[in-house]
Amino acid sequence: MNAPNDMPTTPTFPSRLPAVGTTIFTVMSALAVEKNAVNLGQGFPDFECDPRIIDAVTEAMRSGHNQYPPMAGVAPLREAIAEKIANLYGRRYDAASEITVTAGATQALLTAILCAVHPGDEVIVIEPTYDSYLPSIELAGGKPVFVTLDAPDYAIPFDKLAAAITPKTRLIVINTPHNPTGTVWRTDDMRKLEAIVRGTSVLILSDEVYEHMVYDGAPHESVARYPELAQRSFVVSSFGKTYHVTGWKVGYVAAPAALTAEFRKVHQFNVFTVNTPMQLGLAHYMQDPAPYLNLPAFYQKKRDFFRAGLAHSRFHLLPCTGTYFQCVDYSAISDLPEADFAQWLTREIGVAAIPVSAFYHEPHESGVVRFCFAKQEATLATALERLARL
Repeated sequence: MNAPNDMPTTPTFPSRLPAVGTTIFTVMSALAVEKNAVNLGQGFPDFECDPRIIDAVTEAMRSGHNQYPPMAGVAPLREAIAEKIANLYGRRYDAASEITVTAGATQALLTAILCAVHPGDEVIVIEPTYDSYLPSIELAGGKPVFVTLDAPDYAIPFDKLAAAITPKTRLIVINTPHNPTGTVWRTDDMRKLEAIVRGTSVLILSDEVYEHMVYDGAPHESVARYPELAQRSFVVSSFGKTYHVTGWKVGYVAAPAALTAEFRKVHQFNVFTVNTPMQLGLAHYMQDPAPYLNLPAFYQKKRDFFRAGLAHSRFHLLPCTGTYFQCVDYSAISDLPEADFAQWLTREIGVAAIPVSAFYHEPHESGVVRFCFAKQEATLATALERLARL
């Protein structure tokens, strides 16, 4: 029993994520605000979305669609998603049993991992990797197995990927177009993955949130295009990335019915469902495919403007064939470690970037940082003017 003047203490318990702290994105964005720097670090646009999509959501609200929707998502949106995938990638998912609307792509990724991965299962992760994958695997009790990509080309070492598969492998996580490197998988890459998993029970989690940002006339190679892969895959995408509404946090998962049934068992208890008016607004807006069909040209123009502005700088431009990220090698400018250089760049030059080393599970220095070019041309021009000082 506590003495009268003793303050009660908060019970402590072992952390489920002991290695997780504040993300590099939060750190760099806060520093950018503090130093009034141009924030090319965190991946979100600084321009507005199409007013028509806001009008569609507003109309749904005013029409009284403000209560819980079905757990898997409103039927019109799931039907629109199924139609889009069929038209673009040639696979017809059943809207009722194979499409689930999620509270953003990160929730979709976590839910897929939680439903598929049991304690002790191995999950192959290709790094550098988006920062939510590893905590999700850890929460599921899985063991990450790393296949590492290296600058400057970040090519997939398929021999190492094949060698990483063991009887304990439950899942392979892939990401194309790839954050942070801006690379994309091609047909030959998908065929190699097909051959690697053929005859196994390994599942695939395919993070395709940048599916509409593939450049120079190349198609996006979704796993949905490949029947052998599609039958064992959760395919994840994001309306936030596609329609410039990252704050809405709406995404989706397409998967065969048996996988979807397991996915929804977890989904109904970690989020249950996604806000109704935005789902209906998105369904209405998707009736016109032009916004996503025109997105590659829209972002390629920004990519080309940004690359042209850096072409005569001391940065070495790495290839950018997808996403809205440009990686650069700064070794001709500084020998600082990547995290230190990104902070120096923010404080002294006034442009925030993200160190690519932050996307590896252990120290991995390549002298590379990542810029986001999903910005207004005026924002990019200001950043380029500052970077020209280097």
